[in-house]
Amino acid sequence: MNDPDEVLAVALGWARQGRNVALATVVATRGSSPRPVGARLAVESGGRFAGSVSSGCVEGEILAAAEEVIASGRPALRQFGAHPEGIWSAALTCGGTIRILIERLAQIDELQALLDQARAGHESATLLTLGDGRRHPLDSAIASWEEPDRGIVLAAARAGKAMLIETHGGVHFLEFWRPPPRLLIVGAVHIAQSLAPMARLAGYDVTVIDPRAAFADPERFPGTKLKRAWPEEVLAASPPDARAALVALSHEARIDDPALRTALNSPAFYVGALGSRASAEKRRARLAAHGVAESALARLHGPVGLAIGAATPAEIAIAIAAEMTEALRLASPARLDAAAE
Repeated sequence: MNDPDEVLAVALGWARQGRNVALATVVATRGSSPRPVGARLAVESGGRFAGSVSSGCVEGEILAAAEEVIASGRPALRQFGAHPEGIWSAALTCGGTIRILIERLAQIDELQALLDQARAGHESATLLTLGDGRRHPLDSAIASWEEPDRGIVLAAARAGKAMLIETHGGVHFLEFWRPPPRLLIVGAVHIAQSLAPMARLAGYDVTVIDPRAAFADPERFPGTKLKRAWPEEVLAASPPDARAALVALSHEARIDDPALRTALNSPAFYVGALGSRASAEKRRARLAAHGVAESALARLHGPVGLAIGAATPAEIAIAIAAEMTEALRLASPARLDAAAE
């Protein structure tokens, strides 16, 4: 379990059971880092833990530090690099440096509300002050601040990335609470049966769309949101944004093409379609005939998926998930900025 929101949800569940819980969060990185800023590790006083803040090389020290934080109630900021302070100290084998904030879990209702709002599609930002471990909505946190501190935080917020900020008033962690990226799968086919759970594990909010009742059967897609409707109807009600991906798998033009036209004319960060190179060329011609611009067609991944020699439905799903990840994580700075808005 590595998704930060899932880790926090587990931590909140433990806290609601009356357990004492510490939350460790990566708040800064430099150089090569095993986990990004925002990665979390939840530690329960009984010894259980969930999530990770490294590849395993510093978790032991974080677990020990978490027990101290639970006992004292005071937040702690730990730094780890390639060269440990002592012979038995933890170190990063990747050569980078990470800073990890460890806090006793508090403000349970407020954190639950932040998670719920993000899951409902609303974005928000908070500022956590390391001195007292309290989080506040960004606007209210800096409402009474004076320059230059206020300007420093607002400039960081405009960048749209979680980060550690040092001001004259102390050290703060800027966090963003965003909806998960969406994956819209058009065509409830056998590849979709592998891709849907795979994408959910990667943190996507997955919806499978297919007007055919025999295909869009809940028994074929346990735990997955199904829309038994024409894709154009679903996309009209909930258009793809910059944090959405769409993959057309039905292999039927009457189902796939309208969805692809909508997605290619949207800010979706990834659009792919199943088929051979020959069928891909025919598809591009059809889309162009319906007015899709050449610049939009250039965004279409078809044949879909990385060229890894995939043969089975599960292998094709792996290839698609890998190509989606590449598009999301290695996107141009402009597209990343758009996705953060």
